[in-house]
Amino acid sequence: MRLSDDDVSLRTLVIGADPLARGGLVAALGAHGALDILSQLHPLEARGPLLSSADALLWDLGPGEGAPATLPEGVLALASAPAQARRALAAGAHGVLPRAVDPERIALALRAIASGMRLVDAAFANALLPAPAPPRALPEPLTPREQEVLEALSRGLSNRGIARALGISEHTAKFHVNAILGKLDARTRTEAVVSGIRAGLLRI
Repeated sequence: MRLSDDDVSLRTLVIGADPLARGGLVAALGAHGALDILSQLHPLEARGPLLSSADALLWDLGPGEGAPATLPEGVLALASAPAQARRALAAGAHGVLPRAVDPERIALALRAIASGMRLVDAAFANALLPAPAPPRALPEPLTPREQEVLEALSRGLSNRGIARALGISEHTAKFHVNAILGKLDARTRTEAVVSGIRAGLLRI
């Protein structure tokens, strides 16, 4: 599953053993324009054509649950503790976030994974990964306004949404987005956000 068009809503499946937790995720994520919730499934139902029809898979691991021995390709797992996150990654998850994370961060992580990235939330990184390399310095730093636009991009806002949020014209928003892409050496808005995270400009 690879997506390059940032304006396309991700066709997303929500998977989890607890129907109440699944329903809560669907309700929280359903209002996010970056996601198109196809269905919610129990893990035992997570197989077949429905999986292949989705762009993104969100798997909720409830407290005390063990991750399956294998997970489908491209899964973003929601974990309660580092040990659970470790099992999810060993089973093939492409990313892990805490279960208490907000919908905007879930949407951003799902898009990053659908674009070919892998990620581990900072809440788990110290326990799971070697010490990270220091953030890379940018050849040309972002201006304060560009930093605001980058943060808006991380929330999945379009140029029109950025313009409304920052009180600028849509043309100016587009200008700033293009400047950010150039400074971060990114081809797409998603790549810009991922590069911003790696440069220490954003936290996920």
